[in-house]
Amino acid sequence: MRQGLLWLSEQQKVFGFVRGNPLARKFASRFVAGEELDEGVAAAVEMARKGITSSLDLLGESVRQPAEAEAAAAQYVDMIARMARAGIEVNVSVKLTQMGFDIDEALCHRNMVRILDAAKAHQGFVRLDMESSAYTQRTLDFFTKRLFPDYGAYCGVVIQSMLRRSESDIDALVAMKARVRLCKGAYLEPASVAFPEKADVDRSYVRCMEKLLLSGGYHGLATHDEKMIEHAQRFTKLHEIAPARFEFQMLYGVRRDLQERLKASGYNMRVYIPFGTQWYPYLMRRLAERPANIAFMLGNIVKEGTGR
Repeated sequence: MRQGLLWLSEQQKVFGFVRGNPLARKFASRFVAGEELDEGVAAAVEMARKGITSSLDLLGESVRQPAEAEAAAAQYVDMIARMARAGIEVNVSVKLTQMGFDIDEALCHRNMVRILDAAKAHQGFVRLDMESSAYTQRTLDFFTKRLFPDYGAYCGVVIQSMLRRSESDIDALVAMKARVRLCKGAYLEPASVAFPEKADVDRSYVRCMEKLLLSGGYHGLATHDEKMIEHAQRFTKLHEIAPARFEFQMLYGVRRDLQERLKASGYNMRVYIPFGTQWYPYLMRRLAERPANIAFMLGNIVKEGTGR
């Protein structure tokens, strides 16, 4: 199934057919705000009306030409300006490979500085998405050495609890007072670097989450797992950690009922909103990384429908 999904993600003819298929677009629209920036901003504005903040993400990664990376950076600068004009909190998520990380790190740095300068001008925030484990050390080095010293108040990074190294990474990031988004991770990784069993990933998530909550910094807990959420609620009450000290984060279109319930209960809630023309390859790759994601997406639609 994985190889089939990856093959489909690369087929331009299939992409063209799917983009023109009303049923496929309807399914995609549940998890992707649309193809245009206007649609991404509109989705964020709608979330803001509910008291929920957003992080916008322009779909695309692993660009091959410098001009593509520079164009993506320019789109992010425009995105930041548009969010500010719309009167919503400026918060975006960026993949370094989309900024030219695999072409030339100097190019990537120039592009990230453009984005961070724009975010800083609007008191915004830029989150560096974490990609596969092949990029983990490179991403953390780039973040800690080239971005954080000058833009520490305006940028943060993602850590995946499925990786065996993540607890030590959390310790290092907490020590430097960096802001972290903790997620479980969706990539298919070898057992040598990642926990193959969900129970171990969950235990790692809890350990990392507790470290972040006790650190005194402002961090994001990205999960749709109600057991993880309930643990965070119990843990913060036990340690008298106010809800304003952290935020829960979820994906656009997933457990919208839970998002609104948490917000109504007094917790900060942020939704990750992807948009762009590359929604088809994005969905196919996310499903291919872990075919179990198919059951995850469909299962959460059912849970939302039943309220359980």
